[in-house]
Amino acid sequence: MKTLAIIGGGAAGLAAAVEAARESRRRSARMEITVYEASDRVGKSILATGNGRCNLSNSAIDAAVYRNAEFVREAYRALPPEKVRSSFADLGLVMREEAEGRIYPLTNKATSVLDVLRFAIRESGVRESCGTEVVAVTPVEERFLVCFADGGTVFADAVILACGGGPAQSLLPPAYPYAGVLPVLGPLKTDVAPIKGLNNIRVRCEVSLYGRPCESGDKAAGRRKALPSASLKACEAGEVLFRDYGVSGIVIFDLSRFAEAGDVLSLDLVPETSEDALAADLSLRVERFGSRGAVELLSGMLLAPVARAVCASIGMRADDPVARGRTADLACAVKSFRLEVRGVGDVRQCQVSRGGFEVVPFSPDTMESRLHAGLYVVGEALDIDAPCGGYNLHWAWTSGALAGRAAAGRCAP
Repeated sequence: MKTLAIIGGGAAGLAAAVEAARESRRRSARMEITVYEASDRVGKSILATGNGRCNLSNSAIDAAVYRNAEFVREAYRALPPEKVRSSFADLGLVMREEAEGRIYPLTNKATSVLDVLRFAIRESGVRESCGTEVVAVTPVEERFLVCFADGGTVFADAVILACGGGPAQSLLPPAYPYAGVLPVLGPLKTDVAPIKGLNNIRVRCEVSLYGRPCESGDKAAGRRKALPSASLKACEAGEVLFRDYGVSGIVIFDLSRFAEAGDVLSLDLVPETSEDALAADLSLRVERFGSRGAVELLSGMLLAPVARAVCASIGMRADDPVARGRTADLACAVKSFRLEVRGVGDVRQCQVSRGGFEVVPFSPDTMESRLHAGLYVVGEALDIDAPCGGYNLHWAWTSGALAGRAAAGRCAP
């Protein structure tokens, strides 16, 4: 009997197991499929997604938003997104669509997604071997020697590597180029002086990420120099959550894919109004409410703690009236409240990792290695990631299913 070893019992690994079992049934082939998972149960990572709700896909999947987009595009041609979603429906999962095309289980619980996957592999005879850490996968002639941390070994006719970017690095020979893994889709650590007193305050704004711009001059003396447009890396709009260490929220999570220490986040706190129009409005406010302090002048536009932070960023005293000649400076600060990025914030909140095996040695329509037939790499183990919104889980399901189908076909007589 042919054997298939799936290393990793997360989203991609379980999708691979389900599709491998389906393909073996279609071919009336007898094969042994085993999922090896290092933790005490499969699917733990699924339960943590979407704050426990599991944003499993998106109704508008677009390969262009992914890292290594052309590879992903070819994979989605081989297995279109709608077929992945219909596959879940076949397993009994009822889904619903929310804002921005995000697909969730109708129950609003990640456990429902994991349940239908586990029931499917159980009913197909797929074995789960939990608490089993794989430490090496070695090609031996036309098979693979799978080595475990406890010293045990097994031979497999095909192997699907689905254990994520970090754990996968040491499993394959050096012939497979590997990009170092970084946590992304998480909060960002910034300089904390500008955001002192803003912890847990939320603002809706537009955020631009600039790459390591140089800024000079006395901010208190006048308007700050404009950030060079050539250094703009990305821009997102939505809700930002201030934290003691920096900023969080889906907007920041998406920008974290491109951010590096030394970059600058520029928050436009009134994106619906141009800077010139805002300056004119502030001038009118000075005429009408000239005795008010700077923070009071911004009331009705910004929360008081946010207004205080904006004023401090240009050396303006919060309780002093705004001079007529400084309304342009204040408008500039409201339209570009700047924070320097210091790195990733709370790593535990990061949803995916960037990095993993480079895609060149793998075929996008099967995930099979071009160097060793019968070896497949899927999910986060490849250097592929995307923004929030169900894109990363959809990649896990797709790549796992493609590999499961191909591996079962290879093992069929």
